[in-house]
Amino acid sequence: MRATNSVFAPVENDLLNLNKNLQNMIGARHPVLYAAAEHLFTAGGKRLRPAIVLLCAKTFSPTNDISTSQRRLAEITEIIHTASLVHDDVLDECSTRRGIKTVHNVFSTKIAILAGDFLFAQSSWYLANLDNLEVVKIISKVITDFAEGEVRQGFTRFDLQFSVEEYIGKSFYKTGSLIAASCQGAVMLNAATKDIANGFYMYGRYMGLAFQVIDDILDIVGSTNDLGKPVGSDLIQGNLTAPVLFSIPEVTELSTLIQEEFSNANDIQKAIQLIRHGSGIQQAKDLAAEYLQAAMNCLEVIDNSNYTKLLKKLTLHILERIN
Repeated sequence: MRATNSVFAPVENDLLNLNKNLQNMIGARHPVLYAAAEHLFTAGGKRLRPAIVLLCAKTFSPTNDISTSQRRLAEITEIIHTASLVHDDVLDECSTRRGIKTVHNVFSTKIAILAGDFLFAQSSWYLANLDNLEVVKIISKVITDFAEGEVRQGFTRFDLQFSVEEYIGKSFYKTGSLIAASCQGAVMLNAATKDIANGFYMYGRYMGLAFQVIDDILDIVGSTNDLGKPVGSDLIQGNLTAPVLFSIPEVTELSTLIQEEFSNANDIQKAIQLIRHGSGIQQAKDLAAEYLQAAMNCLEVIDNSNYTKLLKKLTLHILERIN
């Protein structure tokens, strides 16, 4: 995402330090557990979530400084996100993530589950040490939301009755909740008023929903090299996402393929081509654009500053992933 590089420039050094700190924070007594966790952080990732947290921290700081507790919150956010990916990969039986083998592929399913649990536990310990009970409460709720999202997803695979509204609800639990709570927490650590904290929560919520919709579009239109995992990974698992749900009413054959759970060798490729040639992808792009506009509107709760403008610029650049 080259377009975001200039937006992240004010927190570039903070992100470099974050990468170093992440590996220091996962010190586990058992070498296999440490190796599994280190494997994840070595793979890197966009670090989009902690970057947004750091920008939110700067946006609502009178001196544009980031406190130690806000830096730690950014790190906690990435640890929670990474832990959720480990469990996702096990549930979805993914073989690669970020272009490298998944933890359960390198080690075992048992080690992967333990590594994910370990990372959630580590994040909780660091969270408790922020010494801010309200922030602890809102971030802790995120881990419950992840479980809720996974349960919802598990019960709706290949379900043609699954609605766009239900998809949005599941997407909030799986993606929006963490970003919303982290943005809110970042400004609460600067003693933001309730209205401002709520505004940043809603900013993160809409950003999270947009991220999910865009990721789901890329699962259909992207390439294996760019995605770091096979194209159509979600669809193969029966996870019906925005571009799929918008395509179902206009493509009868797609419903049949989903109902039969892609039982033939070429069914998944056929389904991807049907979606690519319909209007479902454009409708999903429009939905993402609506969420991004709503996110920018939420930033009106504070006076304009250079960092508010950067957050708005970042929000606009997110769409470049699919344009």
